Amino acid sequence: MKETPGSIHEGGELGYSLSHAYGAAYDNPDLIVACVIGDGEAETGPLATAWHSNKFINPITDGAVLPILHLNGYKIANPTILSRISHEEIEDLFKGYGYTPYFVEGSDPDSMHQAMAATVEQCVEDIRNIQQEARSSGTAKRPRWPMIVLRSPKGWTGPQEVDGHKVEGFWRSHQVPMGGMHQNPEHLQLLEEWMRSYEPEKLFDANGSLIPELKELPPTGERRMSANPIANGGLVRKALIMPNFRDYAVKVDKPGTTEEENTKHLGYLLRDIMLKNTQNFRVFCPDETSSNRLQAVYEASKKVWMGEYFPEDEDGGELAPTGRVMEMLSEHTLEGWLEGYLLSGRHGFFSSYEAFVHVIDSMFNQHAKWLRTCKELSWRAPISSLNLLITSTVWRQDHNGFSHQDPGFIDVATNKSPEVVRIYLPPDVNCLLSVADHCLRSQNYINVIVSDKQKHLQYLSMEEAIKHCSKGIGIWEWASNDDCGVEADEPDVIMAACGDVPTMESLAATAILREEFPKLKVRFINVVDLYKLMPESEHPHGLSDTDFDTLFTPDKPVIFNFHGYPWLIHKLTYRRTNQHRIRVRGYKEIGNINTPLELAIENQIDRFNLVIDVIDRVPKLRSAAAYVKERMKNAIIEHQNYAFEHGMDKPEIINWKWPY
Repeated sequence: MKETPGSIHEGGELGYSLSHAYGAAYDNPDLIVACVIGDGEAETGPLATAWHSNKFINPITDGAVLPILHLNGYKIANPTILSRISHEEIEDLFKGYGYTPYFVEGSDPDSMHQAMAATVEQCVEDIRNIQQEARSSGTAKRPRWPMIVLRSPKGWTGPQEVDGHKVEGFWRSHQVPMGGMHQNPEHLQLLEEWMRSYEPEKLFDANGSLIPELKELPPTGERRMSANPIANGGLVRKALIMPNFRDYAVKVDKPGTTEEENTKHLGYLLRDIMLKNTQNFRVFCPDETSSNRLQAVYEASKKVWMGEYFPEDEDGGELAPTGRVMEMLSEHTLEGWLEGYLLSGRHGFFSSYEAFVHVIDSMFNQHAKWLRTCKELSWRAPISSLNLLITSTVWRQDHNGFSHQDPGFIDVATNKSPEVVRIYLPPDVNCLLSVADHCLRSQNYINVIVSDKQKHLQYLSMEEAIKHCSKGIGIWEWASNDDCGVEADEPDVIMAACGDVPTMESLAATAILREEFPKLKVRFINVVDLYKLMPESEHPHGLSDTDFDTLFTPDKPVIFNFHGYPWLIHKLTYRRTNQHRIRVRGYKEIGNINTPLELAIENQIDRFNLVIDVIDRVPKLRSAAAYVKERMKNAIIEHQNYAFEHGMDKPEIINWKWPY
């Protein structure tokens, strides 16, 4: 459908038409979005939940959606659920959802067209009356918006029967009702009769053009459905008014010695973006905005709430009918709203717990395909990027446990076109702010940002962070000791890290190595832009082989500590020089309600296992480092026992700082 002018809805996976429609209606007060929902799509979970979107429409500031539920009775090979329940039950269902349902039912085309036209006219009048009352009074209440239930035969006006089987009004009309035109003259004749039943000679002239009377019927200019600029959102998109993200920097006098909640500072930036963009920017989150430490946005705007209020809501409820923070415990609906909002020319930001962002895997896939195809359509104007913050991450599930440990969304993301997907894992506040500013200004991408919400060590000043994020990958000189000045830089081992907790553990391992083996040359590399690991021939952000080998050397052992599943790094680097020398540590699907270090040890991304990895892979260490290796093994046992007994890590772990 992306190739169809006037459409903002991908036609692949079912379930998202209604949430897309509502997303387009937010902050578009003069817009009415007519959304046709098939009775097959109505059986999907996302669509069933999206009916509640009417409870988030403000009749003063937003447009309206006119849902049209089309009951034609069948899916590919089965009856549909809603078509087989009574008129009374359907009416009660949608009244329960908060709608006023109108019914258009029948099979005679002429009378049905008249009935549908009259019903649509009535619904538009209802919508305008609701809006007029709210806008004249200045009071936004939740009304009963109209919707239409259209019941007509499946395969309407098609062949009644083919080869003795019922077609019109049955599931066979969903597929190819007849085939074999080259070999079956009876089917060819039936096809011709079917096509001629529409009397094309009355509609087209001898040249195949519409007759003048019909040409005069459609509206002109932007009133044509195909020319509506809102359905080509880039045409009406206005760039965000952005505050200077540098103003939100945290001070870093010495790397790795102070702690901050990374996403909390992002919340301050988002708050001020909302203040500066009161009609074209919204924040979307499934009941987790405060949990994700983004609660500062409530200082700019509350959560949309058009429902009933209780007195206790005043105590931290953060609810308002004029809110611009969209919270609902349905990742599907939120993602659909955001996509509709972006596709109609606005900006948004979505945050989610890492383990449950998988709920929108397939929606992400469809939107990525949409963006990829739109790059080939010159008439599709660029839209704002879909910006997704993944937080409450795998390594800090101190009380939620195994159910909340799944860093695999980035694996899904790497399967999509390199032209549209970007993945960033900033290690600290200043890097996160730099990445967020870049992403919020971008167009036609899906930007995935992975950043935990708990307190983490801070490493780079703002100017250092900007340089680091601009490169996407780089050597942290202050953590390395292989710079030989005028002599050749020849490290013995490369310690690489991607992600906040893996970076800290890798730094702690580096500190142990430098203490235990003062002559060991260690190069420390941090990765912010995950796609830097790919070859430049496969991704526009990828490093050339020369640049990759300059950083990682062509032959030295690399101990790569990664936020996600370790095999993803092997996938991204499989074409690099001597790829087998890259030892990747990451999440291995082992976890429980663990302390941070305990979970790291279980998955071998901890400092002690990383030191052992170095000992095993640097030839001059190995047996020469036997006693250090024993101490690392003992430390693992000691720290596991302490965590089991006390329910927390040792103070020396909790309070660890970069010592150099």
